[in-house]
Amino acid sequence: MTTRHVLLSGIVGSTAYGLAHAGSDVDRLGMFAAPTEALHGLHPPRESHVTTAPDRTLHEAAKWCRLALGGNPTAMELAWLPDDLYEVRTPLGEELIGIRASFLSAPRVRDAYLGYATQQFRRLETRGDGSFSADTRKRTAKHARHLKRLCRQGLELYATGRLEIRVENPEEYHAFGERVAADPAAALPVLRHYESAFDETRTVLPDRPDEAPVEAWLRRVRAHFYTAAATSCSCSQASSMP
Repeated sequence: MTTRHVLLSGIVGSTAYGLAHAGSDVDRLGMFAAPTEALHGLHPPRESHVTTAPDRTLHEAAKWCRLALGGNPTAMELAWLPDDLYEVRTPLGEELIGIRASFLSAPRVRDAYLGYATQQFRRLETRGDGSFSADTRKRTAKHARHLKRLCRQGLELYATGRLEIRVENPEEYHAFGERVAADPAAALPVLRHYESAFDETRTVLPDRPDEAPVEAWLRRVRAHFYTAAATSCSCSQASSMP
C-alpha cells in the first residue's frame, strides 16, 4: 500500500493489548490526509485503504474523525497508543493526540463499547456447545478475549476519561477465552456484569463530544495540504516557463 500524507500510524490489535501469541498477525492502523484540492473534484478520493498482507487500515482524516466522534473503539485506539507503538507521528498527528479527549462522550462510549462486546457475544452464541473444531475453538477464544477487553476498556474510559490500551493481566483474558471456548454461555455473566457496572458508574465524560477543536484541527489539515499542493503546482508551472 502506498498512501501519501500519513499523519499518524501505529500497531494496534492483540499486539497492542498484550494478548498476542506466537503466530498472531500484527495489525496496523493509521490516518492520512487527502490532498485538499482532490476533495472538490467530481471523484473524491477513497476514504479508506485496507490490505491483508500486511494487515493495515488507513482512514482519511475526516472519516477517522467521524468514527472517533461516534465512539468507534477500533478507531479510537489510534489516539491512545503507548508511545512505543507509534510508527508515524507527524506534528499534525501529535496535535490530534493532544485533543483526543474532545472526541469522547458518555452515551457514545457506552453504546459503542457495550455494542461491540455484544456483537462478540452474538458470535459466541452461534458456536453451540463447544463441540466444534480446533480452529473454531481458537476463534471462539479470541472473540471471548475481545469481549472482556472491550467491556473493561470501555468502562475505564467511561469512568476516568482515559483509554488504557494494554491490559493489566493478559493471562486472565487467555484463561477466560479458554473457558468460553469450552462453553460459550460462560461469556454471558461477564457481559451482564459490565452492563450493570456501566449503570452504576458515575462518568467523567460529557453528554456530547466537543466538536469545535476537532473541526479546527481538520481545517488546519486541509489548509496544510492545500498549501502544499498549491506550492507544488506553482513550482511546476514556473519550471515550465521559458
